[in-house]
Amino acid sequence: MNAVLLPGPSLTSPPEPYDGMRVSEADYWEFYYLGHEATYEWNDGVLEEKGVSDYLTFRVFDWFIQLLTEFLHTHPMADRVGLEMGFLLALSKKVVIRRPDYGVVRHDNPVPLTGLAQSYRGIFDLCLEGVSTSSKVMEERDTVVKKAEYAAGGIREYYLLHHSPRLRQFYRLNAQGIYQPMPIAPGGILSSEVLPGFQWRLQDLDRQPPMDALVTDPVYQSYVRLEYQRERQRADQEQQRADQERQRADQEQQRADQEQQRAERLAAQLRTLGIDPDAESSR
Repeated sequence: MNAVLLPGPSLTSPPEPYDGMRVSEADYWEFYYLGHEATYEWNDGVLEEKGVSDYLTFRVFDWFIQLLTEFLHTHPMADRVGLEMGFLLALSKKVVIRRPDYGVVRHDNPVPLTGLAQSYRGIFDLCLEGVSTSSKVMEERDTVVKKAEYAAGGIREYYLLHHSPRLRQFYRLNAQGIYQPMPIAPGGILSSEVLPGFQWRLQDLDRQPPMDALVTDPVYQSYVRLEYQRERQRADQEQQRADQERQRADQEQQRADQEQQRAERLAAQLRTLGIDPDAESSR
């Protein structure tokens, strides 16, 4: 039997990683956008490998995404995408294709998300990145380079998440097209304009309380676990009604006991006067 030769990698193809390699935009979309162990972005003709966040930063990011998911479940005004989906920014001096760790597209965005799309042809309303500190270049790419690109591209809000508060930033685009830090309200509360009603406490990024623990917190109770809150309210109301029924039954029993005690005192008084209370009651 003749051996069957399976196709292997091209002898002319460079081995991974491809970070820093020059490719055309068409080749990026066809050969490097998907299907690799690493995630690659495209910066004006050059492939850039996305950095990897550490575990502590992942925990901060994961907690925040849970919070965002809760909000959009309660207020379904936008769709969410992960880093699998990239989008193109045609800037004044260059063209880039970025794949943020998380993106939000409002339902009123001029370019809606479609179910079968593998890339997004519009501009995200909100981008989130977990800052990678695996190298100085990757850290500056998230905190400096992408910040400038996203602002120039018109992305209204940009959040940088990290376990260190030093690298944790929340930006909002001002009227001049420049990112400014989002204002912090008393108590360390930040609020989104892209997603009205979405707010969080900075301290909680470190504490990461479970979602069920937020249902009584005034910062979160307007959107976290509303179904659970309603079930809890119904259970509390049922318990309150049961307590009221028990209280009424206790009051009825107390009145019956008081009537019995009065009857017994009256019978005792009649006996002291030589009167048979049973005979009196039968007349």
